[in-house]
Amino acid sequence: MTTTPGSPAAPARAAHDGRDARPGRRDAATDRLLRRLEWRVVRPLEGRLQGAYRTTQRGSGFDLAGLRAYVEGDDARHIDWNVTARMNEPHVREFTEDRELTVWLVLDRSTSMAAGVPGRGKDDVLVELALVLTRLFARGGNRVGAVLYDTGAVRVVRPGSGRTQALLIGEDLARTAPHGRTGEPAARGARRRRGRSAASAPGTDPAPGTTTDLAAMLASVASVARRRSLVLVVSDLIGTGEWERPLLQLAHRHEVVALRIVDAADDDVPQAGLVVVEDAETGEQLFVDTSDPLFRARLRAGVDARDAAILAGTRRAGVPVHRITTDRDLVGQLVDVVARTQARPA
Repeated sequence: MTTTPGSPAAPARAAHDGRDARPGRRDAATDRLLRRLEWRVVRPLEGRLQGAYRTTQRGSGFDLAGLRAYVEGDDARHIDWNVTARMNEPHVREFTEDRELTVWLVLDRSTSMAAGVPGRGKDDVLVELALVLTRLFARGGNRVGAVLYDTGAVRVVRPGSGRTQALLIGEDLARTAPHGRTGEPAARGARRRRGRSAASAPGTDPAPGTTTDLAAMLASVASVARRRSLVLVVSDLIGTGEWERPLLQLAHRHEVVALRIVDAADDDVPQAGLVVVEDAETGEQLFVDTSDPLFRARLRAGVDARDAAILAGTRRAGVPVHRITTDRDLVGQLVDVVARTQARPA
């Protein structure tokens, strides 16, 4: 596994290609989680999406599929004149167009993803989403790769297919679980309630250089996705940097969809009185009264302003953004995503 600086000027280098994976080295916990998701999430979604993906179709690609007699309406450029002369009847070439889809998952590993209730925080949902999406797309004959981004480092899993690819991505996710400011893994209960939203309120600017650089995160996938791909950005989209232009550039070359993970408590912080809250990205701590109407109003205004800015920026780039919350069933939310995607004008 290699790591590289998370800077647009330093392209990420591939770390895994899936060919050296050996069953004996698979992480047992990842395998158990994947099996549970395959039964609970992948199968129901696959039933709804049956026939949605094809690896090849007749088209105007480069691989010769065969010859047939010319019929009215065929493209004259595809006439095989040698065969036509021999058969004394016009014949045209048919081609197989490669429709294999390359999917890139951009997975946010920053510390803000550690927020939430243990077992159902934002990172838990991200891991489940990554495994489910890999299985769904890989089962359709497509290749799925992943870019795991954290401030200062990028880890890449090269595109691959099959169940092994889901395990590779899952194992990398387990190794890169977001950490709290004290360094304890989020998966071990470090997801105490963090007041990241409070620290985002007016008058509480985060420390520079410690929050997720969204522009660098987008640049990291642009540096490795060479062919046109479907790029799924899975993140809370909380960070800094002028990210609209990199998003627009990425969307110009690829099909980009954002799956924004939101902690259910972000919309309604419990009224717990005087508490110490901590910014999950910067470690900044504040002593606040969560029952104070003024605090709650400022917090609500800050959250609404951030949400509006994210929506406006993604719209300008032509990138659909789908809200995935930590308190709803994943199957239902993904069904909604599919329905909204199919309803979009072509």
